[in-house]
Amino acid sequence: MTIFQPGNLPVCWYGSVTLQITRNWLYRKCSDYTPGSFCVAVLLHFVRFSSAKDLGFSHGHTVYLKRIQICLGFLYLSFSENTIRADIAHGKEAQPMSKLTWKKTAALVMAVTMLTTAAAGCGNNASSSASSEESSTSSTVESSAASATEEETDEMAAKNVADLIDAIYVQERNDNTDEECKAAKEAWDALTDAQKELVEGDNADPDYFGRDTGDAAKDDPRNEDEIGENELLVVSFGTSFNDSRVKDIKGIEDALQEAYPDWSVRRAFTAQIIINHVQARDDEKIDNMQQALDRAVANGVKNLVVQPTHLMHGAEYDEMNELLDRYKDKFEGIAVAEPLLGEVGDDATVINADKEAVAKAITAEAVKTAGYDDVAAAAEDGTAFVFMGHGTAHVAKVSYSQMQTTMETLGYTNVFIGTVEGEPEDTSCEAVIEKVKEAGFTKVVLRPLMVVAGDHANNDMAGDDEDSWLSQFKAADCFDSVDTQIAGLGEIGDIQQIYIDHAQAAIDSLNG
Repeated sequence: MTIFQPGNLPVCWYGSVTLQITRNWLYRKCSDYTPGSFCVAVLLHFVRFSSAKDLGFSHGHTVYLKRIQICLGFLYLSFSENTIRADIAHGKEAQPMSKLTWKKTAALVMAVTMLTTAAAGCGNNASSSASSEESSTSSTVESSAASATEEETDEMAAKNVADLIDAIYVQERNDNTDEECKAAKEAWDALTDAQKELVEGDNADPDYFGRDTGDAAKDDPRNEDEIGENELLVVSFGTSFNDSRVKDIKGIEDALQEAYPDWSVRRAFTAQIIINHVQARDDEKIDNMQQALDRAVANGVKNLVVQPTHLMHGAEYDEMNELLDRYKDKFEGIAVAEPLLGEVGDDATVINADKEAVAKAITAEAVKTAGYDDVAAAAEDGTAFVFMGHGTAHVAKVSYSQMQTTMETLGYTNVFIGTVEGEPEDTSCEAVIEKVKEAGFTKVVLRPLMVVAGDHANNDMAGDDEDSWLSQFKAADCFDSVDTQIAGLGEIGDIQQIYIDHAQAAIDSLNG
């Protein structure tokens, strides 16, 4: 049995913590210890003793002590396995114990409490019954230990996979990324179905590998060589939802390739987290920006046009341009096309032709999908359309307010713009609910204002959690119906045409 000392005691706490990093592990360090941690430490102290005599117990208490020792051993595993997290890879604060572990730990604490009470209350009767109890207890303990060991094995196998997933859930690629992606998938495939359900980490869960998001084989990563002198690099944030990637991102890429057959269309994602996810799960390798640019240089590309599928001139757009600046001397010409919504105006009242074209395209598609002839007919029927964007703290957030202004300018009184992040503030879910309610609409259709219908659309908008937009609108209890349309902007033909027009302007700029 393990002898615990101050350096290796597992600790449970509540409240604020600081983080201490040592080698590959990130430990929680309590600023103040709670009675809970003290209790755990005291209980674990019993493990150091090998007999009832050491504790001043009579011989009859030995049986109960053995039971306590076994429970404490499992209690230690429960705490230790979940208070230490390999989070340093992505710099996030370690998370609390999993729900599973808390349930298990609670059960163990209860067992320890009951056994301790029994030991204290049995008195002299324990001595007379000790011999008869020894035999039956021995087999019971052995059976329980075997069962618990199996459970611990399952949890350890699941945690190993969770750690491997967390290790590739990072925004930077390294020399070991390919091997780490492969290792994570192989470890997942080796789990039983029951073990897969136990996978839980800081970013890991059974859905990472287990969720069916469509057939990745329908996608084209567009990472081949033999590019030629002219390359049209389509830069997207990316998505791990296979069907959405095919409809939205590939849809835009295909439209651009058809429009410009003399240019080689290639792909780059800016989210390494997504790149790693797709590679690990589906064995599909997608270039990040640096890989795509290095590939272009190696292939002797002379003219490079970069078409971002980003919605606006936000943080991702800025980061993309910063990287491009490092390659400006490696090509004869580089041109960056406008994102979907075009230039950002000074305030919410400033709109442009791009925003107006987008507003018309997405509203027409939503109205058609909902079964109405036009937006006016939907309004007459009491139906409001809510487009949920991501939101940003970047100064470009005014673009969302401008889109609302555009809808109003077009006379779309039943169309509202919201954001997941609630930035700008008047685009938060709560604010939008109040707007729709005050306008008197009784039916609501939710649709993403995102190029790709990925995680945000499926979970934040249409998910079952109580904080999803679907759940919040229903909980408002002031609408007769709340429906969702899970479709990205990228699959809309008129949206694809806007990207084609933007790419043409960039090509023209290279030609003077």
